Amino acid sequence: MGIALKIGTRGSPLALAQATIVRDRLAATGRIEPAAIETVIIKTSGDRIQDRSLADIGGKGLFTKEIEEALADGRIDVAVHSLKDLPAWLPEGLILAATLPREDPRDALLSPVADSIALLPQGARVGTSSPRRRAILLHRRPDLQILDLRGNVETRLAKLRAGTVDATLLAVAGLARLGLSVPHHPLDPAEMLPAGGQGAIGLEAREADSRTRELCAAIGDPDAETELAAERALLAAIDGSCRTPVGALARVGAGTVRLDALVVRPDGGALICKSGEAPLADAAALGDEIGRAIRAEMPPDFFAAAGLEHG
Repeated sequence: MGIALKIGTRGSPLALAQATIVRDRLAATGRIEPAAIETVIIKTSGDRIQDRSLADIGGKGLFTKEIEEALADGRIDVAVHSLKDLPAWLPEGLILAATLPREDPRDALLSPVADSIALLPQGARVGTSSPRRRAILLHRRPDLQILDLRGNVETRLAKLRAGTVDATLLAVAGLARLGLSVPHHPLDPAEMLPAGGQGAIGLEAREADSRTRELCAAIGDPDAETELAAERALLAAIDGSCRTPVGALARVGAGTVRLDALVVRPDGGALICKSGEAPLADAAALGDEIGRAIRAEMPPDFFAAAGLEHG
């Protein structure tokens, strides 16, 4: 049997684990044989450039650019993304075809010296490459030393074990998908609001490729897709380039979706929070409304600190 579907992914252990989840779910539908699915590893700019912060080199879209190029020119049929890394605006001709059932979206604190942000020692060194985590940490604990910590999960854990930092933050979902039973402390979203899309795996396809879109739709999760519609609409309204420190978490309830969102100045000096609730069908409109309301309250120094234009 020849290859019927090519899945594009980054080559990190977590990305490969997520691609395997997608392959297994597609095969379980009975619409395609496992042997007909090929995983294509694509090295992205974000993987290649490890000596500078993401903010300095263009944001999280650097983890998706080359994969989307391969999708657009037909080298792959579907792109597998951690949705927190996928910018809100997709290239023309590409769409988000499905979102898999969502894992725990929370962040976790990993530290040998504390089990909460509040209990970290004065001046503790916390490693993270996330502008959102950095800004929220500095807002809650201005005394902390925030060190840029790039690399995959295992690389960051090795630096923690070596004492390079006193603590780091990782996504609970990533630890679960890698099967890592390391001591960690999930953080209440009220203390550390996750990134929009955190814990969710998204499948991107060509809009004109109806066959692949139907395959992807068969493994999509309606609740996760509703939550992501709200979060991604909010991100698009505030800053679809992923350079502003934004937290967003939508949760589906009984016929409604609730969205909590915040924006923090990169130095942690100020924070704007807003929440709202709407019927499921209005998830994207809710995200857009809250995003526009937050953006309207962002003073010029928010934009300047993030390297954006005000307006």
